[in-house]
Amino acid sequence: MTPEDIDRIIQMAWEDRTPFEAIRHQFGLKENDVRILMRKQLKPQSFVIWRKRVKGRKTKHSLLSKATRFKSKNQKN
Repeated sequence: MTPEDIDRIIQMAWEDRTPFEAIRHQFGLKENDVRILMRKQLKPQSFVIWRKRVKGRKTKHSLLSKATRFKSKNQKN
């Protein structure tokens, strides 16, 4: 992965409206892989803040969200 890819993944992970499924679609990383990458790339306190922000957030998990921006047409809510 290039430094530009890592920067983009971090940016997408911080965005409230970008679900983990979008990161998986674009970069092939599962949610746990993103979590590992974030732990390695962020300062410890920044990682803690990010985890608190993301944990359980409906917009980061498309199965919990009503948003359809990154959902396939065949996916059920």
